[in-house]
Amino acid sequence: MNTDNNTQNSIAGSVKHTLRDNVDFMQRILPLDKSFDLIERKMQIGGRDAAFYFIDGFTKDEAMLKIMDSFFGVQSSDMPEDAQGFLEKCLPYVEVELLADFDSIVKNVLSGVTCLFIDGYADCVAIDCRTYPARGVEEPDKDKSLRGSRDGFVETIVFNTALMRRRLRDPHLVMEMKEIGDSSRTDVAVCYMEDRVDQELLQNISNRLENLKLDALRMNQQSLAEGIFKRKWFNPFPKFKFTERPDTAAACLLEGKVILLVDNSPSAMILPTSILDMIEEANDYYFPTITGVYLKISRILITLLTVFLTPTFLLLMQNMQWLPKVFAFVAVKNTVNIPLIFQFLILELAIDGLRLAALNTPSMLSTPLSVIAGIVMGEFSVNSGWFNAEVMLYMAFVAVANYTQPNFELGYALKFMRLMLLLLTALFNWAGFLIGVILIFCFVGFNKTLSGRSYMNIKLN
Repeated sequence: MNTDNNTQNSIAGSVKHTLRDNVDFMQRILPLDKSFDLIERKMQIGGRDAAFYFIDGFTKDEAMLKIMDSFFGVQSSDMPEDAQGFLEKCLPYVEVELLADFDSIVKNVLSGVTCLFIDGYADCVAIDCRTYPARGVEEPDKDKSLRGSRDGFVETIVFNTALMRRRLRDPHLVMEMKEIGDSSRTDVAVCYMEDRVDQELLQNISNRLENLKLDALRMNQQSLAEGIFKRKWFNPFPKFKFTERPDTAAACLLEGKVILLVDNSPSAMILPTSILDMIEEANDYYFPTITGVYLKISRILITLLTVFLTPTFLLLMQNMQWLPKVFAFVAVKNTVNIPLIFQFLILELAIDGLRLAALNTPSMLSTPLSVIAGIVMGEFSVNSGWFNAEVMLYMAFVAVANYTQPNFELGYALKFMRLMLLLLTALFNWAGFLIGVILIFCFVGFNKTLSGRSYMNIKLN
């Protein structure tokens, strides 16, 4: 913008009666001569000069064509004395409002709303006939369900609120729109059931959003999460649950939770949350009760194994006398050329390397390259003497088991806990293993979330 730092975030000034003054102000604020997508369209309506301001690509051409066509039929005698009368008699459209200050006008123009100035009116007419580029509401790749709906959130916040409103036709469903970021001015929707939400939690979230001082939500929901709740860097467990499924978000609303939707982000932030909420998924509810309970128990046990399997194996290999004879087959048979702890650490890094490579590999090549990488790391690395077969087996289980729970942040938090437990066990034997287990429970139990509850869902003072 052609404006200094003092007026960039807050643009002072009210709409004038004279069109020339309003046009001059808009030309000073907006870079109309530099930005090709900022359009100024001048015309006459009922014998009065008028000027449209909008962004090319955000406006529905057919709707604007019909609106302008109706304006050409307005006669001078039909023009009301004020802007309110113009809305009621001359503007055949639904989503319209009057704006009196330039701060709101510029914000609306940059958001895609068409703003109209008419000579003699001390108000700006805002016509919300915008449309945003959006992809289809396909089922998210990460959070799939064997049954249930196949739609998912997209990057357009209005579409996301509509997906939830379609499921909850309840007058108590409230969706408050807030604006975050001095420069980005990103739309953030606070969604809750008015008759079920914890009012103290809702007030806490509202206060944090109102007092949030950010220049821009550069990374969408992650920037918002770090702004409203600054977590301790040494505790990797996530404090928020994210979902890309509107049915999951609607179910959480019925449980009294608060949902935060950020424009340009295809996921919903759920507050408050606990460790049990983190490991839940939609499949737990789309099956009969006994099946859902079995899936939950299986996921919990597998999650625990991903943390404790390799450290327990390392502890037993350091204390062979503890290994019962019935489990003697788990012991390492071949020569250990590289200490077990370094084998585990190298494989942990290698698995992350393969994961990152898969993200940047074209889809048509990902399958053959994964097969080649599996053969090389599996058979050839064991035959070369770098790794033992038992170590490869347990790390393969850990790598696959990480995908049994849908939360990406929780998966890496568990990985860090496993690495800490491996290092402490290698350094201090059984004492280090015991200390590591205690630290893990401390990380989980004392991880205080936004609602004042820990991951174990116990109220903290």
